[in-house]
Amino acid sequence: MIAMDGVDPRHRLYTARLLCESVLGAVLLGAAAVWIDGEDGPAAGAGLVALVLAQGCWLHRLYVVAHEASHRKLWPTSPVINDVLGQLLLLPLMLPLRIHRKIHAFHHGHNRRDVETSALDTFVIRRPRTALGRGLSRAWCRLLWYAAVFAGGFFLHSLVSVVLFLAMPMPIARRISPAFKGWKLEDQLRSLLSFGLGLGLHLGVASLLGPRVWALTLGWPLLAFAWVYSLLVYIYHYDTDYGPAVRFHVRGLRRQPLAAWWLLNFNEHATHHRLPKLPWYALPDHREPLPPEHADNQKVETILAAIALQLRGPRILERPPSAAPKKDPR
Repeated sequence: MIAMDGVDPRHRLYTARLLCESVLGAVLLGAAAVWIDGEDGPAAGAGLVALVLAQGCWLHRLYVVAHEASHRKLWPTSPVINDVLGQLLLLPLMLPLRIHRKIHAFHHGHNRRDVETSALDTFVIRRPRTALGRGLSRAWCRLLWYAAVFAGGFFLHSLVSVVLFLAMPMPIARRISPAFKGWKLEDQLRSLLSFGLGLGLHLGVASLLGPRVWALTLGWPLLAFAWVYSLLVYIYHYDTDYGPAVRFHVRGLRRQPLAAWWLLNFNEHATHHRLPKLPWYALPDHREPLPPEHADNQKVETILAAIALQLRGPRILERPPSAAPKKDPR
């Protein structure tokens, strides 16, 4: 049944339940961390570590819900409500929704178009002139990759991107990356306001409830989120193919009920890239095999296997020293 405004009435129910569940989960996990911090003994210490990690995972849940808002499908009948809800969910991460939307739109539009565009696992370097230089360059690329995936580096990469969008003068920004195309001063100022609100949340909790409560409910969980986010952010695209068919440089993963609930069916990532306006609850019903020419992207079937696959390291391509770097598309 479709309502007069064209939105399935179930969508409102699913969204309301999702928002309540996500916010309540964050509050309960934070309260549990504060409570167990007052207990003594090794069990309490282990429990606190587990709760901090759980909060990091739950911040990732808030991020995934906000991802729906970034695609303007959390509350599709009202862009204002949609963006307000998405931004509120991102305040603990101090991430402006407008910046996420801009970067994520570039990802969808240019995903692995070639080896130098939106391909995080591919390093294109100038060919060293000596064997020692070649070995050092390749070792450095591998170190960067493992730090990015397994030590929170992709979170730092995203943080640098956010800072660039917040602070970089527009003429310089557009020369840095085509992702800045269409980015306006108004977007920058509104994003600064959103970042300020997120920073205010952190400072407010620390001021009103004390630094220890802030560390237990926001500080340490944010570090845990950085690790979880970095592990998961590229598992659907790592070691997939390149080319103009940007929708298909992706893989889907087998459904695991707990993970599908936590990540809003993100395992259906191939479907999401093919139909980015489809809401999270409808993704499983629209799953299709990848076209035959992209079928090799399905190298693994589970989240754990996809994480482990990244241990193979990056793809390192060497450009002849005399070759000019590829010019970014504008």
